Amino acid sequence: MEKRATIKDVAEAAGVGVATVSRVLSGGSASAATRERVLAVAAQLDYRPSALGRNLRQRRTGGMGLLVPDLTDTFYGQLSEGVLACARSAGEPVVIGSTGGDPEQEADLIGMLLEQSVDRLIAVPSGDADAWSPVLRAGMTVVFADRLPLLSSPEDVRAAAVADLMALDGLSAAAPARPLDIPAVVADDRAGIRTAVRYLRGLGHKRIAFLGGPGQESRVNAFREAVGAPVDEELVVFGTGSRDSAYAAASGLFQSRPDLSAVVAGGNVLGEAAVLAARELDLRVPRDVSLVMYDDVPWAELCSPPLTVIAQPGRDMGYRAAELVLRAGTRKPRSVVLPTELIIRGSCGPHR
Repeated sequence: MEKRATIKDVAEAAGVGVATVSRVLSGGSASAATRERVLAVAAQLDYRPSALGRNLRQRRTGGMGLLVPDLTDTFYGQLSEGVLACARSAGEPVVIGSTGGDPEQEADLIGMLLEQSVDRLIAVPSGDADAWSPVLRAGMTVVFADRLPLLSSPEDVRAAAVADLMALDGLSAAAPARPLDIPAVVADDRAGIRTAVRYLRGLGHKRIAFLGGPGQESRVNAFREAVGAPVDEELVVFGTGSRDSAYAAASGLFQSRPDLSAVVAGGNVLGEAAVLAARELDLRVPRDVSLVMYDDVPWAELCSPPLTVIAQPGRDMGYRAAELVLRAGTRKPRSVVLPTELIIRGSCGPHR
């Protein structure tokens, strides 16, 4: 029996990505030449999409997809456990994919989920907002978890940051709405970061650094707001997502700014990097540098000294996201903001 052509076969033959094929076949944006080439190849290969097109909703097979940047990250493991627990109680199968924080890899995985007729998706997004429009046009129900996709223009980024911060204070903003009307389950980054900065300020710290990574725009914005203007931008540094990059960023920060006295790490991989870099450079925690880490993971209590953390409910976040995506067919779900908590341990001390 002849094997049926897949969306990946079309992409390879047309010399484009799976995401481009998905956009063309779902009526999304593409150049005239690209559209013509993709359609010609699809016809030549007799490609019949099972999850794209007008009859998508009538051909659903059910199931739920889950896309996270890194399955080895403890927080995303907790989030995945929450999704799986909720899906199990509802009798829903789950297909899990790791994007590596790469928008292209994310697009490929989305294309495969569409090909497999998965009709619900929970995603920790890596790409920008524009990449998700074809997914919605294809009829997939999407809920974001942990963060929202990047916005395309600097103006949109600034406007959305203001709107997000005001919304967390219960205020309305005149900023334009986000281009995607997709519900999300996120932690209250602003309250968590603000509480941590206030705690460090109360200990006498003035030169506080932020160590960030991909997808942490809301935490960076919250940090800048918490420290107040003018922000010393040399104390706001980023890794690219890998452990090696996080270590390089932390080590470079400590060596370039020996005058800093405290660091807020934007995630557990970054916190781990800060601990290792401080140890390599013979910096004592908290005598030489105080450290607060976003995420409470089991090893944080095993450090010497145990780490002060901003705890966010990873498992609950995953469970609530699965609840939202399962309820989406009955009524339009609303986004959820979950509380954070500052857990004080031994990694912060008074500035000397």
